[in-house]
Amino acid sequence: MPDSRVIRVGRHPYNTKSHKCKPVRTPGGKLVSHKIVKKSKGPICGNTACRISLPGIKHLKSSAYKNLKKRERRVSRAYGGTLCGGCVREKIVRAFLLEEQRAVKKVLAEAQGKKK
Repeated sequence: MPDSRVIRVGRHPYNTKSHKCKPVRTPGGKLVSHKIVKKSKGPICGNTACRISLPGIKHLKSSAYKNLKKRERRVSRAYGGTLCGGCVREKIVRAFLLEEQRAVKKVLAEAQGKKK
């Protein structure tokens, strides 16, 4: 009969939230424990009104992002990895409308100048 007892990894033996373990049987028939890493909430949108989780980016601990490739840390778009797509679209539209408004003001000023 194989031994079903497993020894926890590390020096502290308590089953706390940050010290969860899972018993795994090796091909040699030995029972070892694998530490379970806690799930992270992942990066969120930088816009204070939005604050949704950014799609396309892995949910890892902040220390684990340094081992990822650049394409896994962000999305290939303007403000990728910082803002969500909806907020970027809103920002671009706002900038475009402001530019249009300036152009209209300029045209109206020129028309007023020609009248006088």
